Amino acid sequence: MKKSFKLRLYEIVFEADTPAGKTFDIILLIAVLFSAFVVMAESIESVSEKYRQFFKISEWSITVVFTLEYILRIWLVNKKSSYIFSFYGLIDFFSVIPTYLGFFIIGGSSGLTIIRSLRLLRIFRIFKLSRYVSESQALVKALLSSRHKIGIFFFFVIMTVIILGTIMYIVESKESGFTSIPQSIYWAVVTLTTVGYGDIAPATALGKFIASVVMILGYAIIAVPTGIVTSEISKYQKEKRITTQVCPNCLKEGHDIDAEFCKFCGTRINP
Repeated sequence: MKKSFKLRLYEIVFEADTPAGKTFDIILLIAVLFSAFVVMAESIESVSEKYRQFFKISEWSITVVFTLEYILRIWLVNKKSSYIFSFYGLIDFFSVIPTYLGFFIIGGSSGLTIIRSLRLLRIFRIFKLSRYVSESQALVKALLSSRHKIGIFFFFVIMTVIILGTIMYIVESKESGFTSIPQSIYWAVVTLTTVGYGDIAPATALGKFIASVVMILGYAIIAVPTGIVTSEISKYQKEKRITTQVCPNCLKEGHDIDAEFCKFCGTRINP
């Protein structure tokens, strides 16, 4: 009975395939967003002075909740160190420690505001909700599969801005702002990405013509990476669904929805 209760609690805390697990993640998300709101509001001096007591109570309440959750996660996993030194484990730790340090360090509360802002990283847990898992896995695989094509594309873009910058340095005068080739390359990057700061602008007719070509070229270049990634994503649309199942032994994710054993360490994950 005790073992089944711990297993059920594990599924709620570490997984999002069940209604209870989704509810737990949503409550966690609300707590994270509220914590971020408190940190941002407290940085406003006038608001901080007026609602100092409210912020203090809120901060300790959130810290206690996150501390209990952190201890619960350590208790539920088989290998404690796997969770403690994992990405989420470290984020969970750094989300609670600043408040305790601020209690012992005089003036430490304000000085630890940046560290407290790390709680925002806990929002990544919401992406474990089952409706997003398959899509996020497909996106990650598509990005990894297209990395060589995108790499070649960016190499082409770098060569393009170097050539364009050199040409503009020859065509335009230093009075227009094209004082060096690196400065001209900076202009080419700003123009090609359609940012257009306007701090450097061509003055000659030929320079304006080249700038017009670069602007039009920029729209075409922006669409290329999107097409590459979209093409790769379509290859994974028919793949088997991925579950949010987390191995209690190695804490790895990415198992198939009908998997009974962890594909990384072999531990039974679906008794």
